[in-house]
Amino acid sequence: MRVWVDVTNSPQVPFFRPLLALLRERGHEVEVTAREFAQTLELLDDAAIGYEVVGPPHGGASLPGKVRAMAARVPALRRFARGRGLELALSHASHELPLAARSLGIPSAYAFDYEFARVQHGLGSRAATRVVVPEAIPQQRLDRLGARAGKVRRYPGLKEEYALHGFTPDETVPDLIGVDRTRVLVVVRTPPEVSLYHRHGNPLFADVLERLGSDPGVHAVVLPRTREQRETLTVRRLPSLIVPDRAIDARSLVAFADVVVSAGGTMNREAVALGTPVYTTFSGRPGAVDEGLVAAGRLRVLDDAGALLLERKQPGERPPARDPAVLLDLMLTALAR
Repeated sequence: MRVWVDVTNSPQVPFFRPLLALLRERGHEVEVTAREFAQTLELLDDAAIGYEVVGPPHGGASLPGKVRAMAARVPALRRFARGRGLELALSHASHELPLAARSLGIPSAYAFDYEFARVQHGLGSRAATRVVVPEAIPQQRLDRLGARAGKVRRYPGLKEEYALHGFTPDETVPDLIGVDRTRVLVVVRTPPEVSLYHRHGNPLFADVLERLGSDPGVHAVVLPRTREQRETLTVRRLPSLIVPDRAIDARSLVAFADVVVSAGGTMNREAVALGTPVYTTFSGRPGAVDEGLVAAGRLRVLDDAGALLLERKQPGERPPARDPAVLLDLMLTALAR
């Protein structure tokens, strides 16, 4: 079978990496398209995943920019796919792929784990043959997106628990970026400022950076999403911040970190899956997955930078990973129309 995978954002690379390996182990041919955004292409290169860049880069923070980019990328994806004999299309939060695939008569599986990105997921869910989501998301919330119960397939746990199957942290990563191991290591992920579902500012995050960046007992590695965020962080010259100049093995860094502070979602859940204490500063509406983690005490909501506990992580066993074949088999049900 010839399978088409579209990757449009950094977190989709670790999500698809084990699934691509499984597809090829099972004898399928895979073609990967990608969009230039954040660290997506760097991470694909680091993972030795071959790809073709299709369509324009991300449309930026404005709604008109996003609409223009989608209007250009969907036909570009159709042009890519024509004549290639593709039989199945798979994506995680790349809503453009189901739109292009549907117009070409190709069955598609569309996965996501945050239900309040309503514009994107409403488009993707309606166009897709199958919608694959965590068990935590109530069907009522999916109904609003056009993901009727008959097309939904659910998986237990977090997508990050599947992506971490077979993962062994690289102990050299902290040293490569200059971390002083005598200090408390904090990993920080910046807010998703260009996302439609996170339109308002987050002053708390600036307070967190000031606290961490001026503490001589801390080394805080800040992982920006965009070039503009990296430049802003660099200009501030806070002495205890480290801002890598390209994509790094963030999962290894999180595994060795004492604390994670993230204004997004994927890194929060990676920290949970790796057993690292984690705070969220996300100022949008929390999804069902994060609501469950907060209720279980596995994710802490940070309302005040002064409440951040900066201490050594206690040794403990990493929670077990899950078999990515479960995810792949759910996505392959798109073939059974």
